[in-house]
Amino acid sequence: MKNAIYPTREEDYPEWYQQVIKAADLAEHSPVRGAMVIKPWGFSIWENMQKQLDKMFKELDVQNAYFPLFIPLSFLEKEAKHVEGFATECAVVTHHRLQKNKDGSLVPASKLDEPLIVRPTSEMIIGYHFSKWIQSYRDLPLKINQWANVVRWEMRTRLFLRTSEILWQEGHTAHATDKEADEQAIAILKLYETFVREYLAIPLLIGEKSESEKFPGAEKTYTMEAMMQDKKALQMGTSHFLGQNFAKSCDIQFQDEEGDKKYAWTTSWGVTTRLIGALIMSHSDDDGLVLPPKIAAVQIVILPIMHKEESKDAVLSFCKTLQSELEGLFYHDKKLKVILDDRNMRGGEKNWSWVKKGVPIRLEIGPKDIEESSVMVMKRNTPVKEKQKQTMQAFKETVCDQLDEIQKDLYEKANAQMEQHLVPIEDKEEFYRFFASKNEKKSFCNGFAISYFSLNPELEKLIKEELNVTVRCIPFDFKEDKGECIFTKKPNSPKVIFAKAY
Repeated sequence: MKNAIYPTREEDYPEWYQQVIKAADLAEHSPVRGAMVIKPWGFSIWENMQKQLDKMFKELDVQNAYFPLFIPLSFLEKEAKHVEGFATECAVVTHHRLQKNKDGSLVPASKLDEPLIVRPTSEMIIGYHFSKWIQSYRDLPLKINQWANVVRWEMRTRLFLRTSEILWQEGHTAHATDKEADEQAIAILKLYETFVREYLAIPLLIGEKSESEKFPGAEKTYTMEAMMQDKKALQMGTSHFLGQNFAKSCDIQFQDEEGDKKYAWTTSWGVTTRLIGALIMSHSDDDGLVLPPKIAAVQIVILPIMHKEESKDAVLSFCKTLQSELEGLFYHDKKLKVILDDRNMRGGEKNWSWVKKGVPIRLEIGPKDIEESSVMVMKRNTPVKEKQKQTMQAFKETVCDQLDEIQKDLYEKANAQMEQHLVPIEDKEEFYRFFASKNEKKSFCNGFAISYFSLNPELEKLIKEELNVTVRCIPFDFKEDKGECIFTKKPNSPKVIFAKAY
């Protein structure tokens, strides 16, 4: 199709992904290697995610705060596994002020007394402040979130999925008992799951990470994993039960009811703008971006058909009235957002521009539609040229139901793909064939493997080196399901999800 994205998903999935972002005008590369500029259309999606997640966090009594971008190097060194996990990704500030050389070039002037880390994550700096804020059991639980950026100096970057600077939220909590902290970490994971399923229309596998894959310094890492259209896994977000490791490193202590000093039990958790990448790869097609209505910044665009000058004013007046009426309707907990596109350009070109931006519903209205009190409805989850004529009254009465149908359809399509490509594998030879064999579609994998595995770290490392495959999670749904490891024959091994991942 003339205006479709090229190359297609099947021809070159990674390049297709980049072209969807470009066509939808979501983001672009910055002059700084690995960093990106999120453009207004892309940022509007992130803003909607922020608003909904922030509301959900506050329903769990989480409060927002802000902590410094710079962390003293000595803070990071306090937790051995933590510094080991992030050492290769850290950006380090060693000087302040600039001065000119004789040739006019600028060079750093004054060396800092102690290097500063540009935060890759904030456990240590937040732990420092928690140690000042928490004195008694009455100060617990303490639940704090910040909306911020972090820097991780990635070697291979891709817009939204893996960038040097990341926009995210990171939550940190402190509790009096291990049970309460662990329950908090799981509660946040379930909150994330609800958000991703209900708002992003993406099905998930949730569970615990293996020892090799968990967050540096954590006791347990809980994760949600999604299958993209190329059958690779994408880690959508994580929630960590940190035990007392960071409390001891940061001296977060409280006096209990008996007057004894105890170390707190802590958690941390976060999701990032990677969720926008997940939206793109879960729902978009060869025509461009597809957005679920609940997270789209705009639900409806009105495209007036004005071929004749004498009918132009009447058509525009009618469309403005309809826009006002639709924007008075509530879709779930917010008013519908409707754009009237009255740009002076060809109708086909205008229509395609909104197709590529993923707007859920497009309406065409011309003089004949006004006479018949009807509207031509085009939905982004159906073929681009497919139109449905509806009476104006029927459309206004059912528009929210139609948006919900689009939301449901997107989830069901993604879920059907995941279920089809979750493959039980019962022996080592089959496992290696499954992941080593090439898919007939370029850049595509064959899916996820479900297998019994002994969780041997050395074996995990070998599988990763040989096949670029990792244990994505030990699903909660399989918690009681144990069997013989397909590699070692060790009995009572858990059932896990293996996949190639972003």
